[in-house]
Amino acid sequence: MKRSEIKRRPLADTVLASLEPEQKEYREAYGVDRLYFAVSPSGRKRWDMRYKKPGADTWSWLGLGSYPDVSAKKARVEAVKVLDLLDRGIDPVAEKAAARDAKKQAVANSFRNSAEAWYQKKIDDGRAEKTLVGIRYCLDNDVLPAIGAKPITDVTRADCAKIQASIEKRGAHNTAEKARTWLNQIFGWAIAHGRTENNPASNLRDIAARAPAEKQYPHLMEAELPEFLQALRQSPSRMIALTAAWMVVRTASRPGMVRFAEWNQFDFDAKLWSVPAAIMKMSRDHLVPLPDTVVTDLLELRRLTGRGRYLFPSSGSKCPVISDATINKVFALVGYKGKMTGHGARHTCKTLLSEHGWPDAWSEMQLAHKKVGLREVYDKAAYLEQRRVMMQWYSDYIDALEAGITEEAAAELKARVP
Repeated sequence: MKRSEIKRRPLADTVLASLEPEQKEYREAYGVDRLYFAVSPSGRKRWDMRYKKPGADTWSWLGLGSYPDVSAKKARVEAVKVLDLLDRGIDPVAEKAAARDAKKQAVANSFRNSAEAWYQKKIDDGRAEKTLVGIRYCLDNDVLPAIGAKPITDVTRADCAKIQASIEKRGAHNTAEKARTWLNQIFGWAIAHGRTENNPASNLRDIAARAPAEKQYPHLMEAELPEFLQALRQSPSRMIALTAAWMVVRTASRPGMVRFAEWNQFDFDAKLWSVPAAIMKMSRDHLVPLPDTVVTDLLELRRLTGRGRYLFPSSGSKCPVISDATINKVFALVGYKGKMTGHGARHTCKTLLSEHGWPDAWSEMQLAHKKVGLREVYDKAAYLEQRRVMMQWYSDYIDALEAGITEEAAAELKARVP
């Protein structure tokens, strides 16, 4: 409607919504509290209030927000607040600027701000992607929802203890331990940058719940493998997850290594996987010889995921690769929940290689275990060629067990053991 058609005030909501723009911007008195309704030539509408600054003789305008984001009811409430400030001799414009600055300062001083800056330093320092994913998950799900908005100087020991307890309550004691470490590092970073003087996350270990006694990962012995392998062959799991599970079984690699494997790390002509230190538990480069069957499986997988970075990408979660539960779920779906795990496959491999006479040094290197004592300093042997033979034997033996190994086949495979 045209403003000349306005019949009464305060302006009704229907009038506010239908007022038409003109060639020049205009203001219409709303009808109460020096409140005006402004309409621009573009059709945008807003609330303005006419007022005098404390001690001033001239009138000024104060914007109270755009319409319809700010309704008539809300605009009247804001106008009352402005009048109250004026009655107390306070300039509403200065008050608004101070509130805005205080909000910015609160964000700058928030725990979240320090946590994100600390996390960015982890990225800049080249921390392993697997570690960064774990930190990000912990921050987003456990830490920031609890204390992210608080000024870092206001975070208390009780806040930090509550975060630790909530993680422990769900049985994630390993995550709780990491969260303690990361909280301590965040506060340490903040102290070094002058953002706080205290670390309320210190001494959390003194009140940490005792973790259950560590158990061996569920794994299978040789006599149990044929039935398991036959069941795995019939698995209903999707190709990406199943290929990852078979790769863990045949190479005895850590599931985390397999999950974060990238296509540029593989030389299929040389049948070799070069694992960078960034995703290794021991933070050192590692070479994994690939048995023929693994090479065949991965070349088939490449047709599906080869255009991406990772062999085993996720299907939409925050993590770029399949979750740490995916491989175990593959085993669970074929009836081996609690009986066989991705890490358990390493126990199975080590046991079989030892029982069949393969040198301990070769299998330890295949499992990427840390060398002990002076061996770590002086023994740089990777036993790559020896492990090629050993792991091809192991993969062939897996196939033989699945098929129902005969005495003749067993003898032939046994002859390949040095």
